[in-house]
Amino acid sequence: MSNSDERHGPGVTDPSVRTGAQGPGTLWPGALPGHVPDHPPEAPRQRADAARNRRQILEAARRLFGEGDPRSVTMDQIAKAAGVGRATLYRRFPDPPAIAVALLDEHERRLQGQLIYGPPPLGPGAPAPERLAAFYLAATDLLEQHLPLALGAETGSARFATGAYGFWRVHVLALLKDADVADPDAVVDLLLAPVAPDLYQFQRHVRGLSRERIALSLSWSARQLLGGAGAL
Repeated sequence: MSNSDERHGPGVTDPSVRTGAQGPGTLWPGALPGHVPDHPPEAPRQRADAARNRRQILEAARRLFGEGDPRSVTMDQIAKAAGVGRATLYRRFPDPPAIAVALLDEHERRLQGQLIYGPPPLGPGAPAPERLAAFYLAATDLLEQHLPLALGAETGSARFATGAYGFWRVHVLALLKDADVADPDAVVDLLLAPVAPDLYQFQRHVRGLSRERIALSLSWSARQLLGGAGAL
């Protein structure tokens, strides 16, 4: 009797030896005798297919968000435009806003890095009113360049649940505390309201205000509000 038969009984093959597509008596890559893996490791081709599907989904969603109202884009439309099945799409993203968040993430992370490590006044080293004014300028620039994505990801109550909003809130809250605002927790969301994507869309595309006009008015407001912050 072989060693395998001694461990597993007569006629019982070592359970780490699988049959089927790999061929009879073939070990899955990385399997050890006596060990039964839960499932075979993902093949490189499967990983490449998954990466390709993700790229197709993101590119299709980017086009759709830019062609009309991003808030009306559906998962069916994205799946069809990407050339993937609904199951494939839902395995990666639960809804259109999640796809918009993924597309917007790269640009928001760049701004976050500038707030932490960049030169003043956007980065550390400038007075709080100047830093808030610089943040408004950068935020309106981000909205100007990527408004369809922002509308798809950060409108209504969904805005408050995003990681980006949480980051902006921590940043502005710190500026309010630096300026000795009496009740910074009550003020911080008010100061973030002017850079909500749907408000920016209304000002730019319904009221017809220029990006420069909006940004300058916000910068002026920042200096007025925090310049005499002790009175707030």
